[in-house]
Amino acid sequence: MKKNLTLAILLIGALTLVLGCTRYLAEEPLKRETEVAMAPTEEAPELKSLAPIEEAPELKSLAPIEEAPAEIEPSETKEVVSKPARKADFKRVFNVYTDRVARDNHYCPSGWMGDYGDLRIIENWAQKPHSGKTCIRIEYSAKSSQGAGWAGIYWQNPPNNWGTVKGGYNLTGAKKLTFWARGEKGREIAEFKMGGITGEYADSASASAGVIELTKKWKMYTIDLVDKDLSYISGGFCWVTSYYDNPNGCVVCLDDIKYE
Repeated sequence: MKKNLTLAILLIGALTLVLGCTRYLAEEPLKRETEVAMAPTEEAPELKSLAPIEEAPELKSLAPIEEAPAEIEPSETKEVVSKPARKADFKRVFNVYTDRVARDNHYCPSGWMGDYGDLRIIENWAQKPHSGKTCIRIEYSAKSSQGAGWAGIYWQNPPNNWGTVKGGYNLTGAKKLTFWARGEKGREIAEFKMGGITGEYADSASASAGVIELTKKWKMYTIDLVDKDLSYISGGFCWVTSYYDNPNGCVVCLDDIKYE
């Protein structure tokens, strides 16, 4: 019986302990929640008012953008090389014609113009030359073979050069062109000149002695070349006549044509 009593006491003690633990576990969370709820709340710091926001300045509209010009391709540049000046062919005297066989003659009577069918030229006419053994004889029939009513002859370099090829002479330094002329009967009318050929390779100058009435005797005539650009002359001498000035035709003799 004493043994049973002791066992009962132990059971009661164990039960009490279990109940105490159970109560503690049930009350502890509630206590914590109460402490949390009762804890004094800290006041939130006072928020400072923000500075008023300034309105953004009004943006001005931008000027319309112009379209860029089309790209210009650079032009091909060519190096300009200065060509040396052509050496002057003139040396105190430059002969166009002195005698048929003279080696220092220049230019050729190849440029027939107008009624060229009315012309005949003899470069070795031996009757009464001004000097030497021969002179030039030009016969004009005035028949108007080509219907032009005039005719003429250019002394050219090279022959038949109407400014289409490079040629001519640099006669810089010459002051005048002189020539001797006469008519077979006298009173023949003609014009005498130099230069004036046009084209790609044009003469650098032109000049004329004007319209001249010839005599039966030899006479010297002069074409003034002072202040003329004679750097390129392919038409060294020229004779021109017309049906109106010589309706019955004419015969003209020339000699000693030269630049001086």
